[in-house]
Amino acid sequence: MKAIGKPMGVYVTLELPPLGEYAEVYGPGMERAATELRALLPPEGPVLVAGLGNDSMTPDALGPRCCALVLATRHIAGELAKSAGLGSLRPVMCLTPGVLGRTGMESAELVAAAVRATEPAAVITVDALAARKLSRLGCTIQLSDSGIVPGSGVGNARRELSRGTLGVPVISLGVPTVVDAATLVADLSEAAEPSAVNAASAESATGAPGESADSLEWASMMVTPREVDLLIERAAKLCAMAINRALQPHLTIEDFLELVE
Repeated sequence: MKAIGKPMGVYVTLELPPLGEYAEVYGPGMERAATELRALLPPEGPVLVAGLGNDSMTPDALGPRCCALVLATRHIAGELAKSAGLGSLRPVMCLTPGVLGRTGMESAELVAAAVRATEPAAVITVDALAARKLSRLGCTIQLSDSGIVPGSGVGNARRELSRGTLGVPVISLGVPTVVDAATLVADLSEAAEPSAVNAASAESATGAPGESADSLEWASMMVTPREVDLLIERAAKLCAMAINRALQPHLTIEDFLELVE
């Protein structure tokens, strides 16, 4: 995996109709995501779901809004679960660690503390992603068992969350909600490769003859669809339901809608 700059692991990309335009959320795409996620998880044991990102910034709000729709069950066990007609529930915990600028703490620090306190068998992280191709923007769900570095897609990398840092398997789940301007321009203008635009930007920034250092400021910009509110709302519902179905396969979609919405 060195050739693409990613750690070793399983990477799954599921294509979807555009979430910013398409009304169906709880369809085949969601069920496929649940199946793929279940295959990456340990077969039993508690699971901690961490919704990463900033709920006050719409393109980055996927994690927190998804986490709010995941059914937390660690406190519902035994006879209480049976009396509620829920049967045997897998213990699930939900955490929204927020962002460093508000809490003064890294997401990885808070998740690590929760892992020590609750001893989960695995951690599922949910985060908004930066697309590497315009065609993937709001049109894919991406899963991996290699962990995640929050903010790395937008040049603001924070501490890594992975098996190596947390001591338990970390499965990441996300939907691309932004794309960098260099990739956008390359895709739309049929330029050879995004790297060509990035190279031009780097050359300008170093003061190449005849170019202003500010002339290609757009190359570091991140772009999001104008229907991002709708995209985040639907993506959060889809990801949350995929997690719910993966962790509690004996419950139906209707059961979850009654319990968490």
